[in-house]
Amino acid sequence: MSKKINVGNISLSNSSQICIIAGLNVLEDHDITIDVATSLQKITKDLGIPFIFKASFDKANRSSVHSFRGPGLLDGIKIFEEVKKSLDIPIITDIHEISQIEEVAKVVDIIQIPAFLCRQTDLIEAACKSNLPLNIKKGQFLSPGQMINIIDKCSSFGNEDILLCERGTSFGYNNLIVDFLGVSELKETQNPVILDVTHSLQLPGGQGNSAGGRSNQALDLALCGAAIGLAGIFLEVHPDPKAALCDGPSATKLDDFEEIISKIKSIDDLAKSLN
Repeated sequence: MSKKINVGNISLSNSSQICIIAGLNVLEDHDITIDVATSLQKITKDLGIPFIFKASFDKANRSSVHSFRGPGLLDGIKIFEEVKKSLDIPIITDIHEISQIEEVAKVVDIIQIPAFLCRQTDLIEAACKSNLPLNIKKGQFLSPGQMINIIDKCSSFGNEDILLCERGTSFGYNNLIVDFLGVSELKETQNPVILDVTHSLQLPGGQGNSAGGRSNQALDLALCGAAIGLAGIFLEVHPDPKAALCDGPSATKLDDFEEIISKIKSIDDLAKSLN
């Protein structure tokens, strides 16, 4: 039986209706955040799909020191508080340092651990003590089986509410590949599994001082994930990906979001009905 993790009125499990985790790669400003969150909420509500809003207040792992990182912790928290107040939707964001956890935990519903930091024991321990569910991204350098060690760490720190997030595996230089046999192996842990479509489409360092991407293949990858029965699909969107301040080449255009998730829902409904 797949483990269920409740976030508000949303039940996340590999056997429940698929949840869409979507939003901006990074908080760019207040207005675009509210506009995007409002649009995503309306689309998912109209389609009857559970929705969690995602955005980062800081992108600490950018390729270049000159890249835009976001508004930072305090200004980011203010924007998240406004999203909560205006729209009353669950929020997920990533943390990079132990010192960020206390403030973040006051406003978000899920804490995300970045892939590069998924084995940092002290960070994992501190995040576990927030008593919030954790979405832990599988490092591009890890096999699926190695995620069991991370689950065990979380269990030892008293947190069993762990989502496992696939975001691609390093495939030579500047490339990622999604191994769906590996995703199936993640499901064997019984923890809810999320497929991060957007970051799996990255070409890390593909533009020299920033990542390239293959946003035109988002639908294909998302449908593959939905077909094997997952807890959630993770998509980053932007009204104009070419103008996005971070990871534009991998982002889905906001205008295309409704078509993509309606097809995800159709495949998910079919896959779950077979079980």
